[in-house]
Amino acid sequence: MSVPENWKFGYLSDFFETSTGATPKKSQQDNYGSDVPFVKPPELLNSQIGSTVDNLSVKGAASSRTLPPGSILVSCIGNLGKVGINAEIVAFNQQINAIKPNSDFISKFMFYQVLSSNFKEQLEKLASGTTVPIVNKSKFNSISVVLPPLPEQKRIVGLLDTVFADLEQARAKTEQNLKNARELFDSYLQQVFSQKGEGWVDVPLGNICNFKHGFAFKSEFFVDKSNLILLTPGSFYEDGGYRDREEKTKYYEGSFPIEYLLSKGDLLVAMTEQAVGLLGSSALVPENNIFLHNQRLGLVKITPEFKNKVSLKFLFHLFNTKGFRANVQETASGLKVRHTSPKKMQVISVPLLTDIEAQEAIAQKLFETKDHVIELELIYKQKLNSIDELKKSILQKAFSGEFTSNINKGMNDEV
Repeated sequence: MSVPENWKFGYLSDFFETSTGATPKKSQQDNYGSDVPFVKPPELLNSQIGSTVDNLSVKGAASSRTLPPGSILVSCIGNLGKVGINAEIVAFNQQINAIKPNSDFISKFMFYQVLSSNFKEQLEKLASGTTVPIVNKSKFNSISVVLPPLPEQKRIVGLLDTVFADLEQARAKTEQNLKNARELFDSYLQQVFSQKGEGWVDVPLGNICNFKHGFAFKSEFFVDKSNLILLTPGSFYEDGGYRDREEKTKYYEGSFPIEYLLSKGDLLVAMTEQAVGLLGSSALVPENNIFLHNQRLGLVKITPEFKNKVSLKFLFHLFNTKGFRANVQETASGLKVRHTSPKKMQVISVPLLTDIEAQEAIAQKLFETKDHVIELELIYKQKLNSIDELKKSILQKAFSGEFTSNINKGMNDEV
């Protein structure tokens, strides 16, 4: 690495004392109390360490390892590279290696350096272990770092504090805009089905439609790739719609009753809560003769009395309202995995417009609004990614001697 002449360049062990944490015996209850915070990797949030789940007694802290304020704690087992800096004396467990403060460096300077991509890349290259990556203290000490004179460290920290505060403001604003965009559609959807007027009636769902169970496809015919995709509850978004599972997609290559081959526009409902929020979620089949109707999914079949009177697209949106989902939850049973049944679903009362053309118009407007929200979400997500990339770039420049006082101008040009 090329750095200014007056900067020191070497390994962690050249400049710092490091330490690996330890966990007191849990069998000895008097090791735990309220005297010293006990830090574990989940509490390293790339910021100053806040409250901890566990705390040690004075006795427990003595049998663990403690750190003075201003130490840099780094996760070195499992989720590598998560960082924290402590404002008070803390104890820490064996999954963490720490850099202890000394008079040659400003703690915040090393905190920022450990956050840099160069430090994390070195950490990951040093990891051993096939299932869980591990970087022991000896390897941790071999990571290369830079150490400018104290005045330069102070200048860099001051600039980074200012720039990152501005970036966090931009992030908070963007995240709020993203949240607002999502709530925009949700608010409109709830409004459509709650502010009913002339032409609306409440009817039992069983009067409108039935739910046909899927087929129990045999796992021996699951393959890595084929022309047939087996739908599961995981193929649904929690707020409704078909989810492309990409590498997790289940393909099928075997015989099955042809009636379980779905057509474009068929409406399915998740009857099992494979993940929180999926129970009752609906999706419209996006293509002809590709998707298979698996068990745990209910295929919506309009009853003869309501044929040509009910739009499946209208029902798709209705099924994704909070009110309908709450009613489905009330019909569900099961402790670990909740599920419902066609008979239970059919007793739910739902609001229905009696004019199918009005149903179609509402459904189309909802689809258009949803598409607009998706476009906004993409813009805001891209901006969040840009903020993250800009932070990486700034950190890289800071620790290669390229960091100048006009960095704010470049930041404002990019965000």
